Formats: sequence, C-alpha cells, structure tokens
Amino acid sequence: MKAKISSVLLVFIMLAFYSQAQKMHIDTEKSSIHWIGKKVGGQHDGHVKFKEGNFTNYMNSFTNGSFVVDMTTITCLDLTEKEWNDKLVNHLKSDDFFGVEKYPTAKLEITGSDKIKDDKVKVKGNLTIKETTLPVEFTVSLDGGGTYTTTLVIDRSKFDVRYGSKSFFDNLGDKMIYDEFTLEIKIVVK
Repeated sequence: MKAKISSVLLVFIMLAFYSQAQKMHIDTEKSSIHWIGKKVGGQHDGHVKFKEGNFTNYMNSFTNGSFVVDMTTITCLDLTEKEWNDKLVNHLKSDDFFGVEKYPTAKLEITGSDKIKDDKVKVKGNLTIKETTLPVEFTVSLDGGGTYTTTLVIDRSKFDVRYGSKSFFDNLGDKMIYDEFTLEIKIVVK
C-alpha cells in the first residue's frame, strides 16, 4: 500500500513540475546570429543560422536548453564583390578557422540561470566549437513578446581557431586577427 501511495505522490510531484515548466522552441527562420570579427585595421561581419534550439523556463529561470548552430551557413555581409566574399567565407569554413567539413555544427547547452529580473537574466552554459567545450556566462534581455537578445564575446583561441592569432604566432604585424569575436544573437520563440 505504501508503494502505491509513494508512486501516486511521485506522479503528482512530476505533474506539478511539468505544469510550471515551459519548454520554448525557437523559430529558426526569425532568429539570427550576427558575427563580427576584427583584425588590425578593419573588421568583417556576417550571419550564421540556427539549426535548432529550445530552452526551459521554470519558475522564472532557465533550467536547461540546447541550441545548435549550422556552421555551413556562414555568410559575409561587408564584402560586396562576390570573389572576395566567397574567398572569405570559404576561408572561415576551412580548417584554418572552423573546419566546417569536419565540424558542421556548434552547440550551446544551457545549464542554469539566475531568476529573471527587470527583463534580464544571467545564463550559464557550455559552448562547443570544434571539439572543445568550455563554460560561458552571458546576460539575456527579454522583450516580453517572445524575443530574447544577447551578445557573446568569444575567445576563438580557446577553441583551437588559430589562424592569424597572436596567441599562437609571432610577428603577424598587420595580418593579425584579434582572438575575440562577437556574436549578436536574437532568439524568437514559436
């Protein structure tokens, strides 16, 4: 009899949890990632697309989630001449940078967050680029209409993206590319 009562109680506890937990799925067509990479004397920027993504909001905090980025969708916005644009995009996809043939996706796993306060929340997670996974923290802003925005600054040298990096090569001069690149992320939920 005690086993039946325990089982019933467990079911009610699980139902209470799931009724308060809200799993959100992103709209990959409306969501966007704008990247900005800087070098000595200039910068380049472009987009890369989400493949899929979701997160769970439970009691006003993000308890978990997973976002997959399709690295094969890298584009460049600032180079208008097709030849130079293609050259940069192909170089970013090459083994010098993100090795897209071998690593076609990057991933962010949410591991938790603070409570949402004043339409902002500090989120913790693990970012995987190539074969390297490292912890990240960032602040997400909520607009109340199903749109979430954040900016991530990532040190590419920590993810074995070495080309033109002063962390790995000396005497680069004006060929140096800064290790940190910026991702301006907008997530729209369905």
